[in-house]
Amino acid sequence: MRGALPNFKTPITAEILAGLACEDEVESRLVSGCRELNNWQAKLGPFDEETFTELPDKHWTLLVQDVDKHLPEVHQILEAFRFIPEWRLDDIMVSYAADQGSVGPHIDDYDVFLIQGEGKRRWQIHSQEVSEDDYIDGLDLRILPEFNAEETWVLEPGDVLYLPPNIAHWGVAEGECLSLSVGFRAPALRDLTTAWCDEIIEQNVPKQRYRDPELQQQANFAEITSETTSQISQLMQQFLHQDKHSLQRWFGRYITEQKESLSTEPFEDALETEAFYKKFLAQKKLTRDSYSRMAYAHGEKVDLLFANGEAFELPAEGSIFLQKITQQRELQFDDLKIWLDKTCYQELLTTLHNRGCFFFTTEE
Repeated sequence: MRGALPNFKTPITAEILAGLACEDEVESRLVSGCRELNNWQAKLGPFDEETFTELPDKHWTLLVQDVDKHLPEVHQILEAFRFIPEWRLDDIMVSYAADQGSVGPHIDDYDVFLIQGEGKRRWQIHSQEVSEDDYIDGLDLRILPEFNAEETWVLEPGDVLYLPPNIAHWGVAEGECLSLSVGFRAPALRDLTTAWCDEIIEQNVPKQRYRDPELQQQANFAEITSETTSQISQLMQQFLHQDKHSLQRWFGRYITEQKESLSTEPFEDALETEAFYKKFLAQKKLTRDSYSRMAYAHGEKVDLLFANGEAFELPAEGSIFLQKITQQRELQFDDLKIWLDKTCYQELLTTLHNRGCFFFTTEE
């Protein structure tokens, strides 16, 4: 998409990106090598300043994950992607590459939008099917040994390349360049099923053991009869069947869980509801923590707010309130006053604040 973001100005410099890569809580990688020599190497951060002074002039790339969580100005880029449900958006990864820098030809298991920030990067793709056996052995990277380019584009600042899942792609910097990658949450079906079954076991399956119904003597004592199989099936179905509301509540909690390295911390001095209300009234503004993940859903009898893996219930009349607190990064007291006159909304915001989802400019 040529010029998809006209007059685009990259909200981060290579120096700031390198600084982030030196911090313990930031996930970063340094990839070096080239396809001709097949000398790929990957190192995980955090790094120190000396690492960057020792790098060669060519053939290396620095990649930093979740930059949108660390820099509000980078988070603003997500406003261009509001046509996609927020629960699907994962993070913005930013990469800086020296001339000819690359991470090799590879595939991703999820959708990605690649935004060119500074400089130029040549992208090539091929749509041939790739299996787990097609990667080069002995590397920490999933680099393809065979890559036959079908299409090629050179991206310039403001250009965007969309890549569907499992389309092999290879980007190489033409001179120094800085790129941004908007990635998506795409849970593996096995992970989803495992998490769902764990929820069922925890919430619905009793700890008691199997017990026989009234048995009839069998002619062959080693046989598992069809009656036994039916009995086991009925027993399992009793626990596995779940209504839509239970699934909705579980999925909201599951999809808003935070990465371990990006978890919010509760405030040591929790506020009582009345004290929170007075502070909100005085300061007028409440800011959402950049690590916090939130979503909401309409239930059968109540509305549900999901925040960092937890579910909270509100009266069905509260959908507009939930829209505001999940879609706005800054909450204005005057904008929410009509709801804050009711105890349930006061208590919810107080709880979210105390658990670190929102904070005041001055937390005293």
